[in-house]
Amino acid sequence: MTVLSGSSIALDAVGGDLAPGSTVEGALAAVREDGIEVLLVGPSRVIRRQLGRFRSLPSGLEIVEAPEIVEMDESPLVVLRKKRRSSLAICAELVRDGQAAAMVTAGNTGAAWVAAKSILGMIPGVQRPALAAILPKVDGSTLVLDVGANVECRPDHLVQFAVMGSLYAEHVLSVGHPRVGLMSVGEEEEKGGRKGRERYRVLSSAGVRFIGNVEGSDVFAPHVDVIVCDGFTGNVILKVSEGLGEMIMGALMKEARQSNVYGAGLLMAKGAFRNLKRRMDYSEYGGAPLLGVNGACLIGHGRSTGRAIRNALRFAARYASQGVVEKIGATVPEVLETDETGA
Repeated sequence: MTVLSGSSIALDAVGGDLAPGSTVEGALAAVREDGIEVLLVGPSRVIRRQLGRFRSLPSGLEIVEAPEIVEMDESPLVVLRKKRRSSLAICAELVRDGQAAAMVTAGNTGAAWVAAKSILGMIPGVQRPALAAILPKVDGSTLVLDVGANVECRPDHLVQFAVMGSLYAEHVLSVGHPRVGLMSVGEEEEKGGRKGRERYRVLSSAGVRFIGNVEGSDVFAPHVDVIVCDGFTGNVILKVSEGLGEMIMGALMKEARQSNVYGAGLLMAKGAFRNLKRRMDYSEYGGAPLLGVNGACLIGHGRSTGRAIRNALRFAARYASQGVVEKIGATVPEVLETDETGA
């Protein structure tokens, strides 16, 4: 098999609850409608069975053999200890070796983190990778990081998250001069105890557009574009946001079924509600970038549909083409040196 050019996206074809059906569907849509070259990585027999109706592979799509699958409930370290030829590991190797521009998976998040960090390595100067989630707001989206990769973080980690998040928001999400907020228990500078005050001080000199502390109510507000926090806090924000979105849509449908008047009103406003549902749907953004590793990596929701996979491939292609990894490598060491010297 001839691997496509280095601009291809390596897709974990067997990662996720709905794989390989969703991954193949998403890959085909990305190839046909977006012109993205995709490497389907996984056991070739499984992938070919899913592609059975095609006598030959569509142009822009290739299969890369990876005999092992990391299950969703397996230990993240299995990719290093037992399954070194897994689809996750080989996706990372393709990026490392320049045969793919980025990797996408909807599989085991912890295993994806381990594979990316160990195989791709870290961007020089970056101490820890951060998983960034994109949450909707009225006039766009808010990037929140970290949302699970690091339960506890030092102030210098948050500085790096702020720099990486700002660069991703600017170059991938097209946000001009992103405004960065520090998640805290109040807007005042002295809030958050000793750790909170130290985080505020360090972020104030991080070289980003720091607007100060923000609270939970600001996650969907228009005045902040990037929010930095530890992974425990970020993961709670992410899961509450997902649950709230599902609850709102479910409650609207329930009310509509219980009243003819409400049902008629919902029918008349179905376009608006359809747009609202789309904005609240995680599949719009496809996946969360793992920032800090030395290569573009997106990790999708375990329940990713074909549509979510296609969007993840689109964002991964943009992430790689904008040179965000290189920009992070050029910016983070400079920011750290400035903070250490007090300049």
